[in-house]
Amino acid sequence: MAEFVTLETSDDHPGVGTIRLNRPPMNALNRQVQNELAAVADEATVRDDIKAVVIYGGPKVLAAGADIKEMNEMTYAQMSKVAGRLQSALGAISEIPKPTVAAITGYALGGGLEVALGADRRIAGDNAKLGVPEILLGVIPGGGGTQRLARLIGPAKAKDMIFTGRFVAADEALEMGLVDEVVAPDDVYDTALAWAGQFANAAAIALAAGKKAVDQGLGVDLTTGLKIEEQLFAALFATEDRAIGMASFVENGPGKAAFTGK
Repeated sequence: MAEFVTLETSDDHPGVGTIRLNRPPMNALNRQVQNELAAVADEATVRDDIKAVVIYGGPKVLAAGADIKEMNEMTYAQMSKVAGRLQSALGAISEIPKPTVAAITGYALGGGLEVALGADRRIAGDNAKLGVPEILLGVIPGGGGTQRLARLIGPAKAKDMIFTGRFVAADEALEMGLVDEVVAPDDVYDTALAWAGQFANAAAIALAAGKKAVDQGLGVDLTTGLKIEEQLFAALFATEDRAIGMASFVENGPGKAAFTGK
C-alpha cells in the first residue's frame, strides 16, 4: 500500500483518476515518493475504468521539489546510479497514454514542476509559484526539466528560469505558456476534474494515438513525424471505436457515438 501517492476515483467524476501527492508539509519528492509515483502512473495506464488523469498535491502545494536532505550526502558515483531512475519517476506522468492535467495550487518547484511538465495540460491557481531553483543548490534540473521546459516555452525562456532559479507567478506563467489556465485557488482541482471528465466517454485508443503522434513527432523531423502520424492514423481503422464513430456520424451526425474503448 502506497504511503504518499495514491490513485483515487470518485462516482461524481466517472472515468477520471486523481494521482494525489500527500507528503506534508511540502510534498517533498524523496525516493519513496518517486517510486510510488511511478507505480500509480503504471496503474493509471492499465486501468480501463480510468480514461483521464489529474495530478494534484492538495490545496496548498503541488510539490516543492526533491528531498534535498536525502540528496545532500550523495556522491557522484551514487547519483550516477539513480539519476536515470529519478528522471523516469518524475516523468512518469508523461508516459500515461491518456489525457493528463496537473492541478497546481501554491508551489510547483524543481521536481514538482517537472512532474507537472509531464502532463498534457496545466491549470494553476492565481497564487501559484513555479520554478526550477536547482541552480541555487549548485545543480540543474535532473527530472526532465531542462528538456520539457525548453520544448514547452522555448529555449530562451527556459534558460532564464534555469539560470536564475527565480519563481514565476501565475500570470507570467500563463503569458509564457508554462500553464494553460489560471483560476482561483479554490477552483483549481474542480477545473482540472472538469477538463479531464470530458474524456470519460471518448475514443480511448484514438486519444492515445493522438497523444503519441504529437509527443513522438516533437522529437523528429517533419517527414518522420508525418510517417508516425500516417501509421497511427491507419492503425485506428482496426478498432471498434473507429467503426462505431463513423457509423454514428453517418446515421446521427457528430458527437453521438457510444465508444467502447476497443
